[in-house]
Amino acid sequence: MKRGRGFTLIELMVSLVIIGILAAIAYPSYISYTRRGNRTDATRNMMQTAQALERCYTQTFTYVGCAAAPAGTTNTPQRYYAITIATPSASQYTITAVPNGQPQAGDSPCQSFTMSSAGTQSALDNTGADSTTRCWGSN
Repeated sequence: MKRGRGFTLIELMVSLVIIGILAAIAYPSYISYTRRGNRTDATRNMMQTAQALERCYTQTFTYVGCAAAPAGTTNTPQRYYAITIATPSASQYTITAVPNGQPQAGDSPCQSFTMSSAGTQSALDNTGADSTTRCWGSN
């Protein structure tokens, strides 16, 4: 009796369908997870900038002229977000972060982060609705 070796076409197609279904479930979850993880690029950079501004303020009693507040927009270290420090006055500042292209541009729940000198943190989704808890909360 001769025994065949290998896979039949049906067995191969069934295994490809199973792999396709698993990939269709896993890929969106993976993208969502990496976007959530990349949010820390914005929040961490904003917190570090705020700390540097506060250190400057304790020495000079003004936010104006602090080296931690460069003019214009700068990128975060991993380049996922663009950070803007609104022209600081003597007693206040506002730091804003917006996505700097892919993959974060597709992170619709967290399209902008804001932090003020009073320590207020906020975030907006792509419709302009408040998503502070989701975006600044635990990743």
